[in-house]
Amino acid sequence: MTNNANVEITAARADALRALHTARQMLVLPNAWDAASAKVFEAAGFAAIATTSIGIAQSLGFADHEGAPLDEMLAAAARIIRAVTVPVTVDFEAGYGLGPREIAQRLIAIGAAGMNLEDSDHHGGSRIVEAERHAAHLAAVRAACRDEGVGLVLNARVDTFVLRLGTAQEQLTEGLRRARLYKEAGADCIYPITLADSHMIGDFVAACGAININLRPGGPISIAQAAALGIRRVSYGGSLFREATIALESTVAHLLDGDAGLRPA
Repeated sequence: MTNNANVEITAARADALRALHTARQMLVLPNAWDAASAKVFEAAGFAAIATTSIGIAQSLGFADHEGAPLDEMLAAAARIIRAVTVPVTVDFEAGYGLGPREIAQRLIAIGAAGMNLEDSDHHGGSRIVEAERHAAHLAAVRAACRDEGVGLVLNARVDTFVLRLGTAQEQLTEGLRRARLYKEAGADCIYPITLADSHMIGDFVAACGAININLRPGGPISIAQAAALGIRRVSYGGSLFREATIALESTVAHLLDGDAGLRPA
């Protein structure tokens, strides 16, 4: 078992996060990129927080899709977890090349309550991992978490839509096939990232029960509409980080416009 004095606390946070998926109110997860943003979200009253891989990577000076060194990404996630008292689920992308046991141990060691694991292939020769192989990987991660004594909440991301693999119908057919396999492998929630078609979302809800969709401010689906579709969990991905960056750029532009002496030569 992981040598971590806070294993019991981490296990309790994982249980609390899992319970939020079945609560009467839909789980809304804002995505933090540092301790300061996490504190803002907690102060606003969110019951749990997710991390954003693109926000963390870019704040560290790296590209998304596992461009940030693993240790730096984990250190950033650990700072977010320490900064708040609510459960935090970590966007662990495709697993950074780690095996199931090390994934479980590394996330439990920083106090994570859950994780995203996606089926994109960032370092191999194909764009997406073969479905049955990824399902077996998810099952092994679930078993490793159990062996470590913490039931981390597993959000299995389905990337057929974001990768635009085939026609819309082909993306749906393959996405649903993967979703069923991942659910059978022990995933708590299925995440068809970028999916926004209400009929297709209904198909995923019918097939899998708990699904996560990503929203964005001003996007095509609101929280109320998501709830009406039977969605149990929504998150914002990198959109809040992008909005904050745009706001900063606007503030800097106003500073420069207000004082010509500040504008670089």
